[in-house]
Amino acid sequence: MKSWEEYRVEVPEGQAGDWSIARFTVPDAPTIQNLRYAMHGMMTVPPGVYTRLMRKGDWEPMMSDTPAEIASHLGAIYKAKGRVLLNGLGLGMVLKAILAKPDVLSVDVVEIDPDVASLVWPTYAADPRAHLHIADALSITWPREQRWDVAWHDIWPNICSDNWPTMKQLQRRYASKTDWQDSWQRPWVRRLIRQGVGR
Repeated sequence: MKSWEEYRVEVPEGQAGDWSIARFTVPDAPTIQNLRYAMHGMMTVPPGVYTRLMRKGDWEPMMSDTPAEIASHLGAIYKAKGRVLLNGLGLGMVLKAILAKPDVLSVDVVEIDPDVASLVWPTYAADPRAHLHIADALSITWPREQRWDVAWHDIWPNICSDNWPTMKQLQRRYASKTDWQDSWQRPWVRRLIRQGVGR
């Protein structure tokens, strides 16, 4: 199994529109503030330097490359082969891991925000297997014959029950075009709904 360090991104720091990419440090004795910035999920974040994608006005990152965040995408990374669809670019962490697999032939990445793409895509654009589409994953038009072996949907900023309707919509939309698909944290969101919990 790969170490967490191999999944960390090399996207440079920068800002475009309301979006920014920055490094942040979790010290040996993490502060509450650092943990809030670092965490997605319930894992403690080990000390180290990480990268986060932030939107102006938000108090937590849209995405980070902490072990907790990486762990929440491992299912898609392991499944990826052949032709892959990624709905949502984020930091490009999943894209990086998938492009490292020799049995991946192509990756279509759909990103709705051109500012996010301008910050992140240049790091991955040199790989001829990677193809960027600036569009909405819920309405992009694909050729009728288009198919993928694997599709991974990750268009949500956080985990909450409000994500469920668009998760179901994406699952239906791509059901006939993929051999395997799933959405980021879908089992967790389903659990929140069953328990009657919002965020």
